[in-house]
Amino acid sequence: QQGDLNSFLWTIRRNPPAYLFGTIHVPYTRVWDFIPDNSKAAFHASSSVYFELDLTDPYTISGLASCQMLPHGENLQDVLPRELYRRLKRHLDYIKLMLPHWMTPDQRGKGLYADYLFNAIAGNWERKRPVWVMLMVNSLTETDIRSRGVPVLDLYLAQEAERMKKTTGAVERVEEQCHPLNGLNFSQV
Repeated sequence: QQGDLNSFLWTIRRNPPAYLFGTIHVPYTRVWDFIPDNSKAAFHASSSVYFELDLTDPYTISGLASCQMLPHGENLQDVLPRELYRRLKRHLDYIKLMLPHWMTPDQRGKGLYADYLFNAIAGNWERKRPVWVMLMVNSLTETDIRSRGVPVLDLYLAQEAERMKKTTGAVERVEEQCHPLNGLNFSQV
């Protein structure tokens, strides 16, 4: 029942009210039916919507991509233990081999090719910092591959906000996302 769902919605009582809604980075179709009506109503009633990052801004996307790279032209092979690097390479070779079998007919019908999808997710992986490679590997599962092409909840809401002509913005900058992860020492990663 809608009334029994936890809304993850906080209301700041003022005139007009302000709301804080917690999202997760998963395809919106996995969670949309579980978002209570009060949260959806608050979104629709709001004239301004601010997200963690502005995922519709190309500078945000390019900033996220560049912050993931190892400094000074280093390669992952230079910083990972040899056996771990070999295991990672074998795993990514396996993923590349399996990707065509994991893709849905709908994805293929939209002209999505396995090589393109692999490169979009894992391209340039040998130049990325280990923490970002770990996050990338965690997203290379059959379930995640099958949902590629469906926007994550944050992006879906941002696209809807733009479509509805709402004022949008971000509460964080790319650096605020990148620096804490890039600051983890190697043993933590």
